[in-house]
Amino acid sequence: MRDTRRVLSAGKLQRSRLRVTFPQASDPMPRILCAGIAVLDEVFRVRTLPPPDGKVEASDFITIGGGCAANAAVAIVRLGGAVSLAAPLGGPEDTIGDRVIRGLEAQGVDCGPCVRVLGARTPVSAIFVDERGDRTIATYRDHRLNVVVPHDPGQLVAGVDGVLVDNRFAEFVEPLCSAAMARGIPVVIDADRPTVDSHPLFRIATHVIFSGECLRATARTDDLAAGLAHMAQFTGAFLAVTDGPRPVRWRDGSAPRETPAFAIEAIDTLGAGDVFHGAFTLALLEGRQIESALRFAAAAAGLKCTKFGGSMSAPSRRDVDALLAVAG
Repeated sequence: MRDTRRVLSAGKLQRSRLRVTFPQASDPMPRILCAGIAVLDEVFRVRTLPPPDGKVEASDFITIGGGCAANAAVAIVRLGGAVSLAAPLGGPEDTIGDRVIRGLEAQGVDCGPCVRVLGARTPVSAIFVDERGDRTIATYRDHRLNVVVPHDPGQLVAGVDGVLVDNRFAEFVEPLCSAAMARGIPVVIDADRPTVDSHPLFRIATHVIFSGECLRATARTDDLAAGLAHMAQFTGAFLAVTDGPRPVRWRDGSAPRETPAFAIEAIDTLGAGDVFHGAFTLALLEGRQIESALRFAAAAAGLKCTKFGGSMSAPSRRDVDALLAVAG
């Protein structure tokens, strides 16, 4: 563990007393643990989404690893980070889990921390993406995965610089967040699944970034700025919310701020939010200030939307840097 420490600061935000460790400029690439859900995605590209009791013909089809944590892990690798993934999957007899792990490892993700649950099945999604990039998703998730916890959370976070989790398997990620907070390293939560505003997971994080859908349901308001203000009552973490092609809203102390999204022609929005979270976490650990990290993440998410293929279309570091250079 590094000896050099500094107080967590998000722009002018200095609400948290937690002391966190950040990699220094001379350090090698940041090491990140992603934790949460991993899924096998069956993705169909269609002109229009299927009507009720109807059929459509797909123009393209891929089978890829998906899920918030897994997608973010792939994005981080593409952007130059080192990543391990902890996720509950079906047992050794589950061939779908094998396919998910093989696909992620081929992308450079270390899946050693994944937990294989005897008798359970790995989550699967059927996804339709239309010509505007919008999608419809049906997901199967084995309820036996809901109560799984990781083996030795302290050991899993001992060799990383930061942790990024989604809240799809809250019971699984909570021990990892607690262990990371105890170590004093950044903990970023991808709040993707609507929940209750007082959920304990929000109190064991340094940064919480909501999807618009999750924040609206969790804070019980359509006003995203008001939703962030509401959630600030339940956590001392930095708070932000993504909202598709609209600006990212965030709180600088108690002041509402916005970071514009990049204007792109969307082909496939699947996994864009996950790419955003992965890019933000990497940028944060590289020492960027909050606004710069959000802009870096917005560029990565925007570029992902310009290509079909879910997380497999996550951009390279060179492409993100090029977009940022052009945009100024």
